[in-house]
Amino acid sequence: MARARGRDERRSPTIYDVAEAAGVAASTVSRAFSRPGRVNVDTAARIHAAAAELGYRANPLARALPTGRTSMLALVVSDVTNPFFFQIIRGAEGAATEADRTLLVADVHESVAAERLALDRALPLVEGVVLGTSRLSDAAIRVVARERPTVVVNRVVAGVPSVVTDNARGARAALEHLAALGHRSVVYAAGPEASWADGMRWRTLLEAAPDLGVRVHRTDPLAPTLAGGEGATTAVLGTRATAVVAYNDLVAIGLLRGLAAAGVGVPRDVSVVGFDNIFGADFCTPALTTVAAPLSALGQHAVRTLLEGLGTRTPAGVRPALLPAQLVVRGSTAPARVTAGLRRR
Repeated sequence: MARARGRDERRSPTIYDVAEAAGVAASTVSRAFSRPGRVNVDTAARIHAAAAELGYRANPLARALPTGRTSMLALVVSDVTNPFFFQIIRGAEGAATEADRTLLVADVHESVAAERLALDRALPLVEGVVLGTSRLSDAAIRVVARERPTVVVNRVVAGVPSVVTDNARGARAALEHLAALGHRSVVYAAGPEASWADGMRWRTLLEAAPDLGVRVHRTDPLAPTLAGGEGATTAVLGTRATAVVAYNDLVAIGLLRGLAAAGVGVPRDVSVVGFDNIFGADFCTPALTTVAAPLSALGQHAVRTLLEGLGTRTPAGVRPALLPAQLVVRGSTAPARVTAGLRRR
């Protein structure tokens, strides 16, 4: 098949070049790529042969942008290296694939500025957005939701669909477990200051403590990482509490390291409870008692909620989807000793 005459070899071939080479209208070429069932088989074969010879590739994104139907969704996560997000991403990806959508994942490194930039770049390209543990303000999230259908994971924002674990029940279950083991002084190793889940867990501990005969303390906000937990060891030791509830499993595992280095035995001298039941929570020594979140289900439910809302206006009074939390008891908790307390040995 002869090449279209007069085409500049240095530029990329266009739909018009293919149309000229195949002897058809540009609209026919467009249909051959976007709706092949509406083009005669022989004509379609001629078009594809011309496209192959010219090196033309259809750009589905360019065709989709005017309508907004790109078949792509965005999932923005605060730290992709945190195992908390592994199963959320996998669950979200599975739900997107079931719906014949592609999921784009953006890691914003616990940075509000990076999250804003990622959204500025992604919003024109996607049909909807899932925000995983966003650090943006509620007002900023509502602005995003006005631009594209949005679902928030692990946080509640008025007027925006959200999917959360039952943090209140999980935090109470952790404190009830420690109280039943005889612990009367518990310290909460706090998470990031901008974390909705952190505030919910701390308020629950404060409210539940008097009923259970427990005194609770709180550290300053911590990075939700192994280093954050390990770095909080001195502050935790200073409370002389006999048990710790950590913001997440990474903080808890970091504390296990820090306490071991300080000569404090877990659970001999102090019990430690984490949150989320991430991959690896049972690999550490001792294996971590934790409040398990249904991580894969969070991702699945968020994407399915997003897909249900495409093309519709979300009612302002939408209620968050609340998924169950479950305490998983392992080796990092044990009965309090009468003389125990967080101290150097």
